[in-house]
Amino acid sequence: MSNQLRISSLKRIRFAPVALLAGIFAAVLLSLSLTGTLSGFAASITNSSNTAAAGTLIMQEQSANAGVTCLSTDGGSVSTNAATCSTINKFGGSTTMTPGVTVNTPITIKNTGTAAASTFTLTPGATCTQSTPTAATGNATDLCAKMNLVITSGSTTVFSGTLATFKGAAASAFTMPAAPAAGVSTPFNFAVTLDQSAGNAYQGLSASMPMTWTFTA
Repeated sequence: MSNQLRISSLKRIRFAPVALLAGIFAAVLLSLSLTGTLSGFAASITNSSNTAAAGTLIMQEQSANAGVTCLSTDGGSVSTNAATCSTINKFGGSTTMTPGVTVNTPITIKNTGTAAASTFTLTPGATCTQSTPTAATGNATDLCAKMNLVITSGSTTVFSGTLATFKGAAASAFTMPAAPAAGVSTPFNFAVTLDQSAGNAYQGLSASMPMTWTFTA
C-alpha cells in the first residue's frame, strides 16, 4: 500500500469518532430544546374551588299577640315558596267591638333566607266579605265601609282608610318600607276601628278580606 493511501485511511479513522461525537451532541441539544428542560423559572396557580350557588328568599310572618309563626315554605317547600297563613288575624278577630273601639294587631315580616329582597309589597284581596245579616244581627250590608283600617310600619303609614277602600286598592300593590336584607325583620301594626257612626244596624256583623305579602329578588 502506498504512503498516500495509508495517510488517507488514517485521516478517515481520526475523523469518524469526531463526527460521531458531534452528531450525538447535536442530537442532545435538539432533544433538550424540544423538551423545555433548558427553560428558565416557572410559576402557576390552580383554582380548585370554583363554585356558584343560588340564594334563598324565604318570608316569615310572626304575631306577637298570638305567638304564631308562618313561613312561605309552609305550602310544601321552597320550590313553591307560597303558603296560606290562617292563624294570624291582622284585624284582631274581636267579636265585641263597639263604635269607636280600636283593635291593634302588631306583626313582623322577616326575610329568613340568604338573599336580600329587592322589592316588598302588600296586595289587598279583591273582595271585602261581610257576614250575612240574620234575625240575631243588624241588617246593614256595608260593614266594610264602616271598618276603618290604619297600617303602619314604625313612623310610616302604609294605608289609612276603610276596608272598602283597601279592597279597591287591590289593583296596585302597596310598596312597603325598604325591602329587608337577609335576616332582617320589618314591624307592622294593623289598627282596626268600628266607625263612630255605626248604629244598631251593624250589631253582630263581621267583615273579612285576604291580603298577600310578597318579596322579590
